[in-house]
Amino acid sequence: MLSAGSSAAAPGLDASPSGAARAAANAPPTTYVFLNREEAAFIESAVARLIPADTKWPGALEAGVPNYIDKQLAGAWGAGERLYRSGPWRPGTPTQGYQLPFTPAELFHTALAAIDKDLASAGTPFSRMNSAQQDAYLRGLETGAKDLGGVPSEVFFDHLWQCTVEGFFSDPVYGGNRDMTAWRMVGFPGAYASYYELVDQHGIKIDRAPTSLAEDAHGHVTMKPGIPAKSP
Repeated sequence: MLSAGSSAAAPGLDASPSGAARAAANAPPTTYVFLNREEAAFIESAVARLIPADTKWPGALEAGVPNYIDKQLAGAWGAGERLYRSGPWRPGTPTQGYQLPFTPAELFHTALAAIDKDLASAGTPFSRMNSAQQDAYLRGLETGAKDLGGVPSEVFFDHLWQCTVEGFFSDPVYGGNRDMTAWRMVGFPGAYASYYELVDQHGIKIDRAPTSLAEDAHGHVTMKPGIPAKSP
């Protein structure tokens, strides 16, 4: 993968933010293993509004966040591997955390099916709305204005937002943060094994090309979607 953003970038690679944006825009399309076509269309459009691209940096869509969400939902996290699953299922308070009987995979499938039905009745798929309409619809989900097949819309929105942020900033080994563009944007160097030569220096800018947990000697990152990015 691309190692850019500092003087340590490999020869021949464009280390500029605009170069990162072009590389992300030209990335191959995602092969989805969990989301169906309609679900993927919503997720792609939604994350593009939650973290939009600008003239300098790619946004969540260009950084591969839909791929991250898809692979997490298809894996152990989506299956609720560490969730308590025996009930009873009763409404809780915000301090009690997640209280629904759905695994993350079930929650997304259920909520996205309800959203698709809701928008079909309105005659305009989310992906065909303009940006203002999309923002308004997402705000409606965030405020809990809809029941999505038994999933409160604010709970779905919270999951979507958290997954979007995780996919944008997590190590590329999990399927998002394509070309480590988010790390270059914030100046995070990634998973270097040692900072020995810097431990006695304070208040300095670390000017290194970012590196992934799964990056080989040639700068290539092998995605490992089976690794859970976090516990449910």
